[in-house]
Amino acid sequence: MVIEFTRIHQRVIWSCSISDRTGSVNHLLLRKTEKETNQIHSYQRDREKMSGVAIHASSWGAALVRISPYTFSAIGIAISIGVSVLGAAWGIYITGSSLIGAAIEAPRITSKNLISVIFCEAVAIYGVIVAIILQTKLESVPSSKMYDAESLRAGYAIFASGIIVGFANLVCGLCVGIIGSSCALSDAQNSTLFVKILVIEIFGSALGLFGVIVGIIMSAQATWPTK
Repeated sequence: MVIEFTRIHQRVIWSCSISDRTGSVNHLLLRKTEKETNQIHSYQRDREKMSGVAIHASSWGAALVRISPYTFSAIGIAISIGVSVLGAAWGIYITGSSLIGAAIEAPRITSKNLISVIFCEAVAIYGVIVAIILQTKLESVPSSKMYDAESLRAGYAIFASGIIVGFANLVCGLCVGIIGSSCALSDAQNSTLFVKILVIEIFGSALGLFGVIVGIIMSAQATWPTK
């Protein structure tokens, strides 16, 4: 009986010792987790102070603030030239296919209706010009001022300018392409309709110029913080 009691007593002591050790390990892990959490919260507060915008961490605004303004600028420049070229290519495809088909029956329309192709090509030139202008707006900013309100404003301005120019030229290219296609088919049947439809095409091509003007004005708002 004495031996059995002694063994039971030793097991209880051993179990208590393991429990104490486990509790101390859990306590250390808990303290380490709390320390890491505090570091993360401190880092987030520093970022919010750096950006100058106090936004809730789960909002879309906080996600946008944490994106580099250079990223927005690069995307805006890419949209400006890429979507403009897409609109020009689409318009040339629409006009060219109708022009080639109608020229089989009326070869005389080929030289005159190349004006429609030139108007479509001008849309891509608009995008290239604005992309170069936006590229010159990029400036080097110290890392401490990367997320300042002024830096974010400059990045958003270039991004918005690229979107305005890109999609305005996309719509302009489609408009000019469809009108140019109709002009080629109409000219093949009645040559007196060419000048009348050409006037409509000129007004359609002005849509791209409107986007370019607004985009350049918008890009003028891109002022980066000084060093």
